[in-house]
Amino acid sequence: MSKSLYQDALKTFSRAADLMNLDPGVRKFLERPQRSLIVEFPVIMDDGRTEMFTGYRVQHNTARGPAKGGVRYHPNVTLDEVQTLAFWMTWKCALLNLPYGGGKGGIKVDPSKLSVRELERLSRRYFSELHKFVGPQKDIPAPDVNTNAQVMAWYLDTYSMNEGRTVLGVVTGKPVEVGGSTGRNEATGRGVAVCTAEACKMTGKDISEATVAVQGFGNVGSFSAKILQDDYKAKIVAVSDVSAAYYDPNGLDIDDLIAYRDQNHGLIDGYPKAQ
Repeated sequence: MSKSLYQDALKTFSRAADLMNLDPGVRKFLERPQRSLIVEFPVIMDDGRTEMFTGYRVQHNTARGPAKGGVRYHPNVTLDEVQTLAFWMTWKCALLNLPYGGGKGGIKVDPSKLSVRELERLSRRYFSELHKFVGPQKDIPAPDVNTNAQVMAWYLDTYSMNEGRTVLGVVTGKPVEVGGSTGRNEATGRGVAVCTAEACKMTGKDISEATVAVQGFGNVGSFSAKILQDDYKAKIVAVSDVSAAYYDPNGLDIDDLIAYRDQNHGLIDGYPKAQ
């Protein structure tokens, strides 16, 4: 495996292009990101210090429409990772025949170490730096790892202030009260649950008799586990995140674990009701 995630993704693309006998010119066009933006910006912390942060936004291809893809906040975010995720978003949108291209963004930061006010200042400054490059007809960000509807609301408000008018279409995944979609919060996790159920059907397995392990317990993982447990009656026996892993052969109480995580800074470490 290459040290570059993007180079690994290109190898997969190359195999597909060979099978399709793709035009060499189109192939070269699709191999490169259309635009890769790096922004270095200051944020005033609560104690008065000024810290510098690095952010990225990549638009891989907009031939089918505006770029579409989330923004993640994580200390290990890199340009290579963001370029790869934008590359994959191009194919996700195209395969579902959606009128969008591939985009992705990120900030190199550990959001758990920021106060709410610091997180707001970080988000607003990052989106101000992107202002000329995003918009309903250009690039439409969304939540991703460690971002949520509140972050999208800050993006929406910041963009609208810079435009001098309210622009609800600049992001998706925003609160329902400002034009967001009902069900968006659990949509990705529901997709995981539905695909899992369909896989069981194809392999002749009864999902209600299945035991399930869930790796990751953020928005996607927790909703996947909850929907598999509540709607499909699967038994969730193991869950992990970056802080800990827990197992109960009799099945974990997912609602209780979610409640614990939400009052424990978003982590499951220290959960007392499983081993």
